[in-house]
This record gives sequence, C-alpha cells and structure tokens, in this order.
Amino acid sequence: MPVDAATDFRARLLDGLAESISARGYRDSTVADIVRNAKTSKRTFYDQFATKEECFIELLRANNDALIARIRDGVDPEDPWDRQIRCAVQAYVAHIGARPAITLSWIREAPGLGAAAHPLHRLAMEHLTTMVIEITGNPGFQRAGLVPISPAIALILLGGLRELTALMVEDNRAIEELTEPGIAAATALMAGSSTQHQAR
Repeated sequence: MPVDAATDFRARLLDGLAESISARGYRDSTVADIVRNAKTSKRTFYDQFATKEECFIELLRANNDALIARIRDGVDPEDPWDRQIRCAVQAYVAHIGARPAITLSWIREAPGLGAAAHPLHRLAMEHLTTMVIEITGNPGFQRAGLVPISPAIALILLGGLRELTALMVEDNRAIEELTEPGIAAATALMAGSSTQHQAR
C-alpha cells in the first residue's frame, strides 16, 4: 500500500474510533464499529493496527499532541503573563470541548489497559509539564519578575485540571466552566511558586 494511502486509512481509522468512543465509550467499541465509521474494512484495520488497544493508544497520543500544539499556538510569549495563562486555559478548554469523550477515555479508561498505557501516560504528562515550564519561562513572565514553575507544581496543576475535566464531562456540565477555576489555580500556583523561589 502506498505511504499516502496508508496514512489516510490510518487517520480514518483513528477518527472512526473517536466517533465510536463519543457514541458508546472505548470499552463497548469494537473493531466493527471502527471500520464502519471509517468506511473501510477489517482487513484494512489489521493492516494498520494489531489490536483495538493499539489503535486507542495511538488516538490518545495524537490527541495529546494536538492539545499541546493548540495551547502553544494560543499563547503569545510577549503577552503579559496573566493574559498568557488565560489564553492557555482557554485553548485547553476549546480542545477538550471539541472531543470531550476522548479526554474522558484518556483519564478514566486508558489506565485500565495497564502496562500498555503506562508509557503513553508518562510521556503525555512529561510533554505537558515541559510545555507549562517553557511557557512560564518566556518573556512575558520574565518581565513580571516571575520564575518558571517547577516540574512538581506543574504536575500538580495538570493533575488537578485533568480530574476536574473528567468530573465535568461525566456530569455533562458545560466544559467552559473549567475556564475560570483553571485560570485561578494556574495564577495562584505561579505566584506562589515565584514567592517561594524569592524567599530562598
């Protein structure tokens, strides 16, 4: 199969799984559901993925990469630091709002895969943490006399945001309700982290 065709089929299969997850969740999704949504065959599916689990892990990896890209694109490093925080949280909320079921599956269902999903989770949190540290070290933060947030504090922020996201999606609440609490938490943690640094 030509590379372009294989890439197209792979993308369609990932979208097919995403559609099925939105409709019925990951556990109840089958390969038949995926190929039906992708308008292709099981043979094509198994040409691309060994299992439904492998397809799921790639979907989550792609989704996390897209989340990071959206946040980076939404933040101007020259803006005042508080505006950057608002833009970053708004970008996060917009991404989650577009595909809430995928994020919920990452938080709630992926851990059930055990060791197979462990590298995905570690890598995703590592990349997200790195992004947060880099953003808080850019010119807008530097001009305000703030220091980059520590990896531990970044992880606390991200973990709390993930859990609040899951609760809101599970309760069918408007995902936009995340915005102000997310901004408040990030602002408080950033200010507190800098205060501790200056006190040393």
